[in-house]
Amino acid sequence: MTEDVQQWLGEIKHLQQQLEAAHKERDQAFTSAANWRSLYETEAQQRRTETALSQRAVADLKAAAQKMHAISPWAEPPMEVPPAIQAQADSLKTPDELRQKLTAVLIERDRLTQALNTERTNHEQTRKALTSALGDTVEMLTKERATRQ
Repeated sequence: MTEDVQQWLGEIKHLQQQLEAAHKERDQAFTSAANWRSLYETEAQQRRTETALSQRAVADLKAAAQKMHAISPWAEPPMEVPPAIQAQADSLKTPDELRQKLTAVLIERDRLTQALNTERTNHEQTRKALTSALGDTVEMLTKERATRQ
């Protein structure tokens, strides 16, 4: 009889240890999910901020372009030109210099546009990867909960 009680007590202790281990695993999974969620939210907030800033910059550039089209091409620019840029513009005397400078500016604009498009693509891939990882973690937690009930 004492052996049976000892055996039951041992089994109860073993089950309690398994239960503690399962609770620790669950807590670790919740912590991991919270961490992934936090990373995703941080990334998403950064992207929303960048998008808002980019949209504002695009709107400003569109407005400036509309103003430039509305006025004569020979009139003074409607915007405030920094002195350093004005000095560079004043130093360009010949049409060839102007053409070279315009070409350099257009090349830089194309490079920046390509960099922006690359950043957008990278953001989309990051968002998909983080969403997938978060979904996988939630799915694992759901399966874990289902097996423990």
